[in-house]
Amino acid sequence: MKEYIDLYIKNKGKIENFIENSIESLGKLENQSDDFYKQLFLTFPSLELIYIVDAKTNIQISPNIYKKNSDNDEKNKDRSYLINKLTIKNNGFAFTKPYQSSTGTLCITVSKKDGDNIIFLDFDLEKLLERVGIIEKHIYFSKIIKSFYFIAGFFMMILSISTIIYGGYNFINHFIQGSDINIDGIFKPVIATTLGLAIFDLARTILEQEVFFKSYSKESKLEIKVLTKFLVTILIALSIETLIIVFKISIHNYEKMINALYLMGGVSFIILSLAVLIFLTKSKEE
Repeated sequence: MKEYIDLYIKNKGKIENFIENSIESLGKLENQSDDFYKQLFLTFPSLELIYIVDAKTNIQISPNIYKKNSDNDEKNKDRSYLINKLTIKNNGFAFTKPYQSSTGTLCITVSKKDGDNIIFLDFDLEKLLERVGIIEKHIYFSKIIKSFYFIAGFFMMILSISTIIYGGYNFINHFIQGSDINIDGIFKPVIATTLGLAIFDLARTILEQEVFFKSYSKESKLEIKVLTKFLVTILIALSIETLIIVFKISIHNYEKMINALYLMGGVSFIILSLAVLIFLTKSKEE
């Protein structure tokens, strides 16, 4: 959601001009029929809610008007808390900061003083950004992509949970069978659990960013953060595996210690590469 807010702030002037010009072209908004207000939803696909407040009493004098229905529950309620927060321009318009509505969507509220009334219009910020051309989406293609990420993300979660269960099963089974305590019996489940956590974290990020909240910000450092976190988890697993191999070779087959050295060198190279990546990323941000 922060990305949408950042995009809104950067393009605030463009968005406000679009809304103001579009609304002013419709003429007066007060004392209109329900059909007129419903027509607004066709003009603004991002529009979610309309209601009218008396400017003198701050009492809502209309029902909540939605795209397909209306609700009288909010009628006659005191809206002073909203009016007091408004900074009305000379042209009668006022814009709130982005906020999360009761339906869970990110919205902005636009108010227009028209005669003795103030008309409030709630806009879905994502759809509004798309309408103004700040973000681009193709409805059907986006649904296909989102479905693919949804299936892949949850499948990865299932795999990660299975990996963790497998590690726990091996650990418990090792003791049930009365096997001697050894390095494999302890650290193999740790490796499986670590890999499971890495896969789960990657799946969670995919679902959050591509399914439940699509990222559009080109300046976002999310990819670097996800890659760093994933590589750190993998490095932990590799380091444990390297330690196990070093112990095994030193005990049973000392002449092959050079192979362990190669593995340690590879892990060290990945750690060094990750350190350079983090350093360059921070330097660029500064």
